[in-house]
Amino acid sequence: MAIVKVSVIIPVYQAQRYVRQCLDSVTGQTLREIEIICVDDGSFDDSAQILAECAARDKRIRVIRQENAGAGAARNRGLAEASGEYLSFLDADDFFEPDMLTRAYEKAKESASQIVVYGADRYREDTGSFQEMPWALRKNALPPYRPMDCRTFTDNVFKVFVGWAWDKLFSREFILRYNLSFQEQRTSNDLLFVFLAVVLAERIETVEEIFAHQRCQNPDSLSHTREKSWQCFYEALLALRSGLQSFGRFRELEQDYINYALHFSLWNLDTIQGKKKKDLYRILKKKWFRELGVAGRPESYFYHQGEYRQYKEIMRTGWRRYEKSK
Repeated sequence: MAIVKVSVIIPVYQAQRYVRQCLDSVTGQTLREIEIICVDDGSFDDSAQILAECAARDKRIRVIRQENAGAGAARNRGLAEASGEYLSFLDADDFFEPDMLTRAYEKAKESASQIVVYGADRYREDTGSFQEMPWALRKNALPPYRPMDCRTFTDNVFKVFVGWAWDKLFSREFILRYNLSFQEQRTSNDLLFVFLAVVLAERIETVEEIFAHQRCQNPDSLSHTREKSWQCFYEALLALRSGLQSFGRFRELEQDYINYALHFSLWNLDTIQGKKKKDLYRILKKKWFRELGVAGRPESYFYHQGEYRQYKEIMRTGWRRYEKSK
């Protein structure tokens, strides 16, 4: 194959139940000039055997095995090995529509875009049904012309798209030029990569059809077990601020960043399960809201008044009272 149009990078860990469907959705793409880089992140189930079987049937599949280091490290390993014009990232329990890469690649080439964002939905593992996710691509926040950049968005830069990588196609040259990489932590490891790319890109396009399916209600997924790494979202927000500063973009985007930091903090507090919820509440109140720049701002600084009211309630009430109010 003379030219690899897209490198598809798939971190794999304990994914024996899903990885075959995931790979079938990639090998069955109508775009044939692809390479599929599977990074086995130290799985000890049957994932390695399934990967070997799939690689034997399709020479475009390359399997790399590493000691367990997390999805961020696995994506970075795949990124280092990739040779395609464009990069696509897919989690091992998710899957694509057959013409996703064709449509995204053609859109990227015709518009010379550095990022193409496409539609996504959720696949419920428990019911076998699909659920819409209109908030994953906020169409009403996009300008009427294409391609675009983040300065033309009509909403918070960090809320127009979600900070995950699997519903986006990236120019590899663009990613290498800015030396972007994934945070090597258990969860929220793609937020830094995605949001810095969105901020730095000069040409962004969209394909609004549903092309990617995120599996939910999977009890083994990282998103379903965030209480094991409940501090990772905070580390991601700190890294994003540092990245924006290093590229000279923080002052311009400071209000958007602080509003997003509040939003993401509250979302994590509202959705985390178990005993760590109380710990998160307390550290947000005592330290993290201040360190993220949220504390001390007037109400008028915040875009979403409901989130501001929730923040103020946290600051003036104790844990038991706050828990009862929810």
